[in-house]
Amino acid sequence: MKITAVKTAATSGHGMHLWVRIETDEGITGLGECVHGGVQAIALIHHLKPKLIGRDPFEIDALFEELRRANVFNGGFAGALVTALTGIELALWDVKGKALGVPIYELLGGKFRDEVRVYADCEVEPGMNFDEIRRVIEGILERGFTAFKIDLDIFVYGNRGSEVAGFTKDKFNYTASLWEHERMVQTVEIAREIAGNNIDFAADVHTRLDVPSAIRLAKDLEPYHLMWLEEPVPPENVDAMREVKQATTTPICAGENLYLRHGFRDLLGSQAVDVIEPDIPKCGGLSECRKIANLAEINYVPVAPHNVSSPIGTMASAQVCATVPNFLALEFHWTSRNYWKTITTDKEDIINNGTITLSDRPGIGLELDEEVARQHQFPGTTWFE
Repeated sequence: MKITAVKTAATSGHGMHLWVRIETDEGITGLGECVHGGVQAIALIHHLKPKLIGRDPFEIDALFEELRRANVFNGGFAGALVTALTGIELALWDVKGKALGVPIYELLGGKFRDEVRVYADCEVEPGMNFDEIRRVIEGILERGFTAFKIDLDIFVYGNRGSEVAGFTKDKFNYTASLWEHERMVQTVEIAREIAGNNIDFAADVHTRLDVPSAIRLAKDLEPYHLMWLEEPVPPENVDAMREVKQATTTPICAGENLYLRHGFRDLLGSQAVDVIEPDIPKCGGLSECRKIANLAEINYVPVAPHNVSSPIGTMASAQVCATVPNFLALEFHWTSRNYWKTITTDKEDIINNGTITLSDRPGIGLELDEEVARQHQFPGTTWFE
């Protein structure tokens, strides 16, 4: 089998969802998805395409590493190039699974679990009051989720620079005011009240705090027993993240903005976090994220992948989550958007009662409904041309 074509399309979902379709001379096609690569990732995929034509699509790791090493000086360690390679890698796995008639998890060593636990991002918005936030959380629990995440920094960054009383006026300063701090703690208090002791939840501040503000928040959240506090400080400084972790019993999570296993080495080696969250359709793909999970496992750190993908990227991520022992939960980010179900040919929600049940369908196990997906085509992009 040889690769005959590499094509791209893009839709507007959570930002841009970039699709990669790989065609072969045996009529088998594979579909991959990657996120947060932007239009530059599209250009990079077409730049890499000539080196893929005529190659064996089964040689997934070798192709990935060959292309990455050939472009080390063009972003081969992070950013859009790695994300572009990720979209290609997912499509190659889909080809291989379909050609062999097995789901990807069988090619990755088999399952540790039949069901992949999913936690719902509550999608609260800046400006929501406590009653509105309460209704969002209650809606999540009504759908059967056993875990969720709430964004706390809507009060910190949502109105920075505004004239709303209590908000920090300087939009560049990472120091939370007393009002902002208390508002974040109150949000967690409400979430725990609704969740009770049987529902797990995490809280995210999207790197918005400095070290003193992060430590203060993490310590004040200790009584609420979070699954984790996510990215309390920017990810560039591992020592700063470790300082926050060492100051609190609230578990600290980070990693959605890191790439490849190299990006996680210092974070894990320095024991700077309690949980890692690689974004599988962004940071290197299925093989790479198994390596990241293995690196975490020898440090006794659980893996809770970040995920803003469509059902196809989510199901691809679930293939990996099923095959690593230290998996904790996979993110779900589509509680309020019809885009989630309509762009696949099945028209079904792959998540039921907060879990994804792995099927025995070959490859990723889902197909894109191009007619519906094209209604969401990202402006200025082409469609599998």
